[in-house]
Amino acid sequence: MPMPHTSPAPDATVVRTGRRGAIRSLPICLVLIALGLAGVVGLIMLATGTAKGDFSVKGLIGILMMLAFGALGVLLGIPIWQGRRAAVIVDGAGLWLDNGRARQIIPWDVLAGVGMQWSQMGRRVKQYSIELCPSGPINDRDPVLWALVRDEEPIGPGLPRLRYRLPVPPGSQQQVTAAVRRYAPPHLWLGEAQREPGHLGRPDLSRRPRR
Repeated sequence: MPMPHTSPAPDATVVRTGRRGAIRSLPICLVLIALGLAGVVGLIMLATGTAKGDFSVKGLIGILMMLAFGALGVLLGIPIWQGRRAAVIVDGAGLWLDNGRARQIIPWDVLAGVGMQWSQMGRRVKQYSIELCPSGPINDRDPVLWALVRDEEPIGPGLPRLRYRLPVPPGSQQQVTAAVRRYAPPHLWLGEAQREPGHLGRPDLSRRPRR
């Protein structure tokens, strides 16, 4: 009976996907939060009568919009900050997903195929994903992996509908692909393929494990 995998190998390839996304997105969130704080100050000045000039409906609408932008910045910033430590780790045992709070592995020996897919989003932006097709039942209730599960048409003959889809941030796709091709058994590699725009989709919330 094979021993369970408890941690990645010392020579594993680590791609810190969360850090890259945080560097790109957090400045935008901070700008939105700053607008929200300015809206709070404006609302206080309006309520206390210390604002210069006459009250206007347009001014109130502007303050409310700034407050809305601030709330949006907080809502977007919290998950981005929490996921800043997220990483994809690849070694001889399989592909590990670390979401910053917990870690789980998809072993190579339970897979029937692995491939890279991408789709165009606008003129300049591409979305990338690693598709991991199991050879048997899939654990769609795992606290870490459930959000990767997709139920779609098979991507090749003899492959299942249910599979793991790991979104890869632009700029990391070459490193992740190289790591997968280095460690995964050669017969698993399905190559790269273009998909329809927006192919990443969304996780099925009904699979979310109950706490």
